[in-house]
Amino acid sequence: MAEALRLTLNRGRWLAFAPVALIFGPLLPGLFWALAPALGAPVWLDLWADAQWPQALRATLVSSLLGSALALIMAMLLASWHYPGTLWLTLQRRLPLLLALPHAAFAVGLFFLLAPSGWLARLVAQLVHWTSPPDWVTVQDPYGLSLALALAIKESWFLLWVLAALLGEQPVRRQMVLARSLGYSRAQAWRLILWPQLLPRLGWPLAAVLAYGLSVVDMAIILGPNTPPTLAVLVWRWLTDPDAAMQARGSAASLVLLALLLLAAVLARGFWHWRERRRPDPDGLRKAPAARPGLKLHIPLFLTGYAVLAVLLIWSFAETWFFPALWPDSLSWQSWLTADWAPFWTTLWLAAAASLLCLPAALVWLEWGPQRLNAALYLPLIVPAMPLVAAQYAALLNLRLDGTAAGLVWSHLLWVLPYMVLTLVGAYRAFDARLLVSARALGCTRLQACLRVKWPLLARPILATFAVGFAVSVAQYLPTQFAGGGRFVTVTTEAVALSAGGNRRVLAVQALLQIALPVAAFAMAAWMPYWLARHRKGLR
Repeated sequence: MAEALRLTLNRGRWLAFAPVALIFGPLLPGLFWALAPALGAPVWLDLWADAQWPQALRATLVSSLLGSALALIMAMLLASWHYPGTLWLTLQRRLPLLLALPHAAFAVGLFFLLAPSGWLARLVAQLVHWTSPPDWVTVQDPYGLSLALALAIKESWFLLWVLAALLGEQPVRRQMVLARSLGYSRAQAWRLILWPQLLPRLGWPLAAVLAYGLSVVDMAIILGPNTPPTLAVLVWRWLTDPDAAMQARGSAASLVLLALLLLAAVLARGFWHWRERRRPDPDGLRKAPAARPGLKLHIPLFLTGYAVLAVLLIWSFAETWFFPALWPDSLSWQSWLTADWAPFWTTLWLAAAASLLCLPAALVWLEWGPQRLNAALYLPLIVPAMPLVAAQYAALLNLRLDGTAAGLVWSHLLWVLPYMVLTLVGAYRAFDARLLVSARALGCTRLQACLRVKWPLLARPILATFAVGFAVSVAQYLPTQFAGGGRFVTVTTEAVALSAGGNRRVLAVQALLQIALPVAAFAMAAWMPYWLARHRKGLR
């Protein structure tokens, strides 16, 4: 019996490793092929001598570090002010819609709001009687401040989602209740008890936020500086240049992005340990509860998301809309009737294929894979995307799969699978293992017990995981550009291309189509459990 169980576990482990090996395996030679040209000293001297290099590095550091810091501060303030309470529950209910908003679509909408001829400038124009847009640099500024603002708002929603999961754990909730019952104020409970425990657990999510800010290309093209652009955009241009010397320079610059992330992580960890050693012990003094802050930070934070959706919707129906009018002169369906739907269908089948391939891989990994290796699966989330995308492209070139549908789907799996595992791992760990033991005792194999008992009971988180994977695939820009070889156009690549000077009405339509896909996936994930459990009241 023990021998049969051991053989079953070994087969399950090999089954769990197989899809992971197919996704991650080609990256190893790909990294060598992509980064080997950067190993020579002349390449680094050439990079250092490039005139665009200093300003691009400055814009990258400002936008990524400032955006990450502001995102963390906003998430911490919202949690400190509103947890626990009804407003915190309201914030949690609103987060899924905002998280489903793709980065590129959000950047387009924010551009429509902040541009000198945007909606906010039109509001001011009504008060000061402007007749032409002001000569202000509100977007695509040389320091990347508008990009930092966009990253801060978008990533604060992600950090709030992570905090909601951490604060939902029973030990954390009990500690808050205990601290308040002992007479500590809300501020004291957070400062002395909760934040010292929660901030170290936010380390990996913060690393993911910073890694994205360092390597973001689609938002940087829309909102970032142009001459020169951020370092990530510069690396992308160099890597796609036919000149081998430029490609080598791009490989070296992609290693710089990785080095910046590692340096930031080391400095942050060192600062945290230094502060912890010097943090005084609690003195036991209770302070009277401070008055709730008058500033409602959640209002502008969430209003920005809704305003982005509103301005995109209005632009998609506008016929003529001249400055300083607050409303278009006329509305029409013309932009929708003449819209190019080919990117929409390409995105739909691509995201569906990537999600459907990764969902069973995630389930099998969580059931049979070694969970101590989960951190290795999360590496694509906490490493700047540029070196990984370059490695994927080099592997596809050597395998002669670049520009093919199979290569394009494979390029998306590297990011979809980690997000799906990360989303599902909490529900998987919380599952009552006694149910699985009972099914095995009744004669079911482990796979049968999963198919008949475990996975049906986890239908809600599994469907939510599928929606997350679908949304992640929809938002992918760099893998689509590199692996697709320009032969596959998605709503994300089309929106970024149109942002360079295309028709605003057409751009708004493509941005809304990009939003519609993940929203539809999350809506399906919310509705499907009720339909699946229509004859099983206990599962609703």
